[in-house]
Amino acid sequence: MHTLCLRHTIGPNRIDAFRIYVEDQTPVMCDYGSRFVRYYHSTDFASPTNVGYGLIEFETLAQYERYREVLAAAPTHRRHAAALTENGALLAIDQSFIRHRDYAEGSASA
Repeated sequence: MHTLCLRHTIGPNRIDAFRIYVEDQTPVMCDYGSRFVRYYHSTDFASPTNVGYGLIEFETLAQYERYREVLAAAPTHRRHAAALTENGALLAIDQSFIRHRDYAEGSASA
């Protein structure tokens, strides 16, 4: 399983617009081949307060490549992405694959 971590830098005071984007975009991402894990966004209790994280999974890297191609051409995705940029809610996206590891409780090595 390959987990893609999306780190969104969100415009000042635009967390609500980001939340709406996530609610609208999540079904679209799933329709085009990803398995949605979860989105997280920062709170007022810890900084920075302008960051959101999304985790989505793919069985294979080939599935991820196909997802990127299909999603890029999808009118709904393009509309959501344009709105997010135009309203100042999205300043940047960093993407990286991360690996889930199960460590035994109390074990310092694995």
